[in-house]
Amino acid sequence: MKTIGLLGGMSWESTVSYYQSINRQIKQTLGGLHSAKIVLYSVDFAEIEKLQKEGNWDKAAEILSKASKSLQSAGAEGLFICTNTMHIVAPQIQSELSIPLFHIADATAEVLVDMGVKKVGLLGTKFTMQEGFYKNRISEHYGIDVIVPDEGSQEGIHTIIYDELCLGEINPSSKYFYLEVIEDLKNKGAEAIILGCTEIALLVKARDTTIPLLDTTTIHASKAVAFALED
Repeated sequence: MKTIGLLGGMSWESTVSYYQSINRQIKQTLGGLHSAKIVLYSVDFAEIEKLQKEGNWDKAAEILSKASKSLQSAGAEGLFICTNTMHIVAPQIQSELSIPLFHIADATAEVLVDMGVKKVGLLGTKFTMQEGFYKNRISEHYGIDVIVPDEGSQEGIHTIIYDELCLGEINPSSKYFYLEVIEDLKNKGAEAIILGCTEIALLVKARDTTIPLLDTTTIHASKAVAFALED
């Protein structure tokens, strides 16, 4: 079994989900007392969030690259960044490593391709919904049209992520708001919805709507398990 490197803490709430999902899948596959070989570096999210607000992606890349190199030195054979948003600096991080970095948008797009989806809605932080690092990767590399909510809805989605979900707060009114946005994207032709922030799956579940929801945390965790168990 290969050793998985997890770069987490952004937020730690969703990093917990990664750890649980990976180990549960390893146990289901191998049985008995098996668990995953994992090295985890958990950053202080307050430092990263401050740099996000400032748009100082170079400094954020520097911090995360240093953490990633620590994971590599600790024996990680593949890197998984436990957040969608900070894949904005994935190229800078990969350039500092000799081990592979598995991009969360690629893992998600591969599932969409298998589903035959041609148009997908994307929810996430403002950075993920507005910047090209995520949307363009999926549309250009996989031929899938990506649509996002209107600006007002984007602001609401972003605020709920940082002010509630990252703090472990689950509010019914916020869930209702998300479901309204999802329904609107469905009406605009989306065949599925990417929960493009690792915290969103804490709030909205597949049973809450009729349109398929792609939980990027679970998808990325499954990619980590496949990597760890491949020959």
